[in-house]
Amino acid sequence: MAKLLYTIGETAGLLGESTSAVRYWSNYFEKYIKPSRNAKGNRLFHEEDVEVLRQVQLLVKKQGMTLDGAAARLADDRRSVEKRVKALESLRNVRAQLVEVRKAL
Repeated sequence: MAKLLYTIGETAGLLGESTSAVRYWSNYFEKYIKPSRNAKGNRLFHEEDVEVLRQVQLLVKKQGMTLDGAAARLADDRRSVEKRVKALESLRNVRAQLVEVRKAL
């Protein structure tokens, strides 16, 4: 069962990024990422926010786009970016399963 809210540390761990990168991206892409805040003011990310951060990570880190380019891509064609992220996640899961089968043999 997935959590409803993730702290910035948990979100950074899911993405394999630093907390400062996640914080910067959430500020830069505030149109798409709207974290809640707790009583202390800490960011709490919803699952949808984590998905958008994965899209940003794909565009910036994997495809080498600038932040402005990534913002323009999300504004123009967000659905194709979302599909690509889901496809890559599925491939990573299949690879992990194959590695486990290989270890079992």
